[in-house]
Amino acid sequence: MRSAAASLPVTPPHQHVVTAREALEPLYLRLELEAEARLIKAAVEAGWSAEDAVDALEALQREVDPARH
Repeated sequence: MRSAAASLPVTPPHQHVVTAREALEPLYLRLELEAEARLIKAAVEAGWSAEDAVDALEALQREVDPARH
């Protein structure tokens, strides 16, 4: 399955990109959203409520990166 993020271009360094982060950030954010959506969809398909799935994902994200929330 081809992800939607696969079609996003990564800006080459010769096109006045100030930092690598600026070039990669849009793709990273798109991939992060896609991953979250897939995780929530899988949880709902397994019988969880969408609210419980979102709560569980947020708890996991806080555990992995306490500064995130």
